[in-house]
Amino acid sequence: MKIDYQKKLEEILETIKEPKKLLLHSCCAPCSSYVLEYLAKYFKITIFYYNPNISLKEEFDKRLKEQIRLINEMETVNKIDIIEGLYENDKYEKLIKGLENEKEGGNRCFKCYRLRMEETAKLATKLNYDYFTTTLSISPYKNATKLNEIGEELEKEYDIKYLYADFKKKNGYKRSIELSKKYNLYRQNYCGCIYSKRGNINE
Repeated sequence: MKIDYQKKLEEILETIKEPKKLLLHSCCAPCSSYVLEYLAKYFKITIFYYNPNISLKEEFDKRLKEQIRLINEMETVNKIDIIEGLYENDKYEKLIKGLENEKEGGNRCFKCYRLRMEETAKLATKLNYDYFTTTLSISPYKNATKLNEIGEELEKEYDIKYLYADFKKKNGYKRSIELSKKYNLYRQNYCGCIYSKRGNINE
């Protein structure tokens, strides 16, 4: 039976009486926009910008700059902080070696999900956050079931609560587009790696 991860998220949010600390992995400003708007009243959010899949350092820096601009311009109940992750494209390329020709949305992407989410879980544990999660499920091109399965595995492995989510639900993806227009955000037309660029797959 398919799990309703939006419902699971809502059940968790109902238990939160005062803001908890959330480490939120973000792939880019547009995808984070709705997530920040939605969750800021429940959490003290720190964005962890860690995206070694991005093939060009210039692109990595451009998306980071937009992420910083967004959190400076957005009005939220609780202040948003950011931790800038290292640019480790060599680590990503080594991880997915042999999967370069996999179809978009397959095993190569799953390894990429885990790489970014695992770094988030590690850091959340180290810095004593209450929860960790990722913005990735807002994209209609990302496998929300797989993302949540990885999150659940990492919760057990690192002893840190994972915030279940399928942020595209409740018109989340549509709202992210509206917010991107409002803040005039740069919206890339590929996920980040050279393989998604080849297929021109949007976030």
